[in-house]
Amino acid sequence: MHTKAVIHLERFRENIKAVKDRIGKDRLICVPVKANAYGHGALQIAEESIKAGVNCLGAATVSEGIELRKGGIKAPILIFSQPHPDEIPEIIRENLTPFISDIDFASAVDEQVTAANKRFAEVLGNAAQNVKLSVHLKIDTGMKRVGCDADDSLALARHIASCQGLKLTGTATHLAVSDSTEERDISYTKTQLEIFKKAVDAIRESGIDPGIIHAANSGALILHPDSWLDMVRPGILLYGYKTAQENKSPSDHYTYLEKYNPISVKPLMELKCIITLIKKVKKGESVSYGRTWTAEKDTFIAVLSAGYADGLPRLASNKWQVLINSKTFPLVGRITMDQCCVNLCTNDMKTLPDINRWDEAVLFGGYAENTTGRYDAAALAEIAGTIPYEITCNVSKRAVREYV
Repeated sequence: MHTKAVIHLERFRENIKAVKDRIGKDRLICVPVKANAYGHGALQIAEESIKAGVNCLGAATVSEGIELRKGGIKAPILIFSQPHPDEIPEIIRENLTPFISDIDFASAVDEQVTAANKRFAEVLGNAAQNVKLSVHLKIDTGMKRVGCDADDSLALARHIASCQGLKLTGTATHLAVSDSTEERDISYTKTQLEIFKKAVDAIRESGIDPGIIHAANSGALILHPDSWLDMVRPGILLYGYKTAQENKSPSDHYTYLEKYNPISVKPLMELKCIITLIKKVKKGESVSYGRTWTAEKDTFIAVLSAGYADGLPRLASNKWQVLINSKTFPLVGRITMDQCCVNLCTNDMKTLPDINRWDEAVLFGGYAENTTGRYDAAALAEIAGTIPYEITCNVSKRAVREYV
């Protein structure tokens, strides 16, 4: 086991509690476990969520929902992305809850549910029960992905209500810039919420129950209490990160969020590997592909058993540091597919520190004695020019998940 992702489940439970304390006991929580639970392991996180009293789970695709059902998960599973019509039989069979954005797809699902009910009736006779599939109506209020236009939402709700095989159990929207502290983005989010609430009111006033009303993602849970409604869908927040804008330093963004409605969450994941070799490199010799780093003095290099195929971004080459025995050592040379290198003799060190072959190295998520900065996926994301979501999602399956 050369590379492993250590997942701290007690931190996940603490993060769920922090969200519950923030939103109040009367509101529901949907935990997104899409993309293998942001790299943390979908089935394990789903099981832990249910133990913690979470009400439902969120998947991106039908195949992700099926994986959870095969793992024994019986809780409601929302399918966030648009399924293909060919997947409708699987949606029905596994009792998944799709988002409905248009009348055509609603009709296609209803037709197949109604046909299934007819087949059951032919076999069971009077003992057969008319089953309805739970669906959530999705309204596009400014994200411009899935969802119907707000002006069309009442007509879609009426259509769903008229379907024999469908039951409207929820109405949702998605917020585009709810994690932004820019005034124009705060205004945009408020406009989205106004459009959404107006559409929901129209559905309710027409005599149709819109079901569970939900809009808040992680950013909205922190910055927009008026978005909490009946249920929240905090994704990255539950995995330990306060969403960082791509156009702003995550460090600055985090500082602002701590001042504005602080909420304490802890990162779940540590990515670890081992030292496979220690070798001497002389002054003037270069390391790895492209010769992007040259030793300025005689030194020792540790070769590590992880590369970009494990989830360590290549863009962090010569910019990041790893932890060995709770101290940081800089990455040197290009990060390759399966390996990377660190310089063990930094500053004025002239001899090899107390580090041995086969020692463990932490690529991100650990604690360092000789640095006061953040050392998590968000800090690594800042170095690589991306967001923490991408860092944890990209930790590959060959990095064995170890649940603590």
